[in-house]
Amino acid sequence: MKAIVSASVLASSLVLTLSPVAQVSAQQAPIVIKFSHVVTSDTPKGRAAELFKELAEQRSNGRVRIEVYPNSTLFKDKEELEALQLGSVQMLAPSFSKFGPMGINQFEAFDLPYLFESYDDLHKVTRGPVGAAMLRLLRDHGIAGLAFWDNGFKDFTDNKPLRTPADFRGQKIRIQSSKVLDAQMRALGAIPQVMAFSEVYQALQTGVVDGFENTPSNIYTQKVHEVQKYMTLSDHGYIGYVVIANAKFWDSLPSDLRGILEQSIAEASDFADAIAKKENDDAIAAIRKKGRTEIIELTADEKRSLKQALLPVHHQLEGRVGRDLLQSIYAATGRSAAGSLAPSAAVR
Repeated sequence: MKAIVSASVLASSLVLTLSPVAQVSAQQAPIVIKFSHVVTSDTPKGRAAELFKELAEQRSNGRVRIEVYPNSTLFKDKEELEALQLGSVQMLAPSFSKFGPMGINQFEAFDLPYLFESYDDLHKVTRGPVGAAMLRLLRDHGIAGLAFWDNGFKDFTDNKPLRTPADFRGQKIRIQSSKVLDAQMRALGAIPQVMAFSEVYQALQTGVVDGFENTPSNIYTQKVHEVQKYMTLSDHGYIGYVVIANAKFWDSLPSDLRGILEQSIAEASDFADAIAKKENDDAIAAIRKKGRTEIIELTADEKRSLKQALLPVHHQLEGRVGRDLLQSIYAATGRSAAGSLAPSAAVR
């Protein structure tokens, strides 16, 4: 009997001296959250996802384990939203244009060319009432909208110099699946080509497509500069991400744990937005240093010409993205309409 009591006392003592993480592990397995995305870990989105993982695991004392799957290692961009709705993955950070094929066309407003003149203008929308209202739209589709993350402003790459609208004619340019981006390319006389992000490098290398549009950080980390001769600093559009979760899974979490995750996402969002511009500026510098791609800096007249060709897309697509939404974005950024034809200078 004495031996039994001693063993019992010893076991109790061990439990009392366990760290909080070990106690949680002893009582129950951590909740696993699979977070999938399609870019590399060293992009703004990739780095923000890793910070979210670090903060959430630390603050929850081991109650959650975040498994981040970068660079399409778990799901490609054409598959991931369906996987989220089916519960095969719990969190994603897809680009805005992924919601159009689901019938949530409002997010395609962010694909409109020259919609924002600066990061300050952009954040008046993504961090204000307009952005919050847009996130609520996702609930009807079984998705919890959690935050917006910046990637940055887009540039063009091609194997011919792109300076004026005439230069785009007949060029096959890869785009994401978006009616707005399709209209944008057609307004320039280009031929839009929809394909998965993971397929772009090979398509450019083999000549299946002639050119590409994306942020400098994505152009650099996907090594697009190795297979494209020119990069035009056009700042013609914006790429951002919506951090989302499977709504049923998200709502099933204990409220205190959900609060920890929300706080961690908010801090990761601040981080993502803070580093996006620097990452893109650094990527341009790195591409210059490599010397394989010529960087084209547009003159004021050349940028004005591009804007003049592209701004009519706003009016053309307002019925698809929602005229009221578009007007609310203009109002939030202090614009009365699609904007003047003055060239943007504040983005970089």
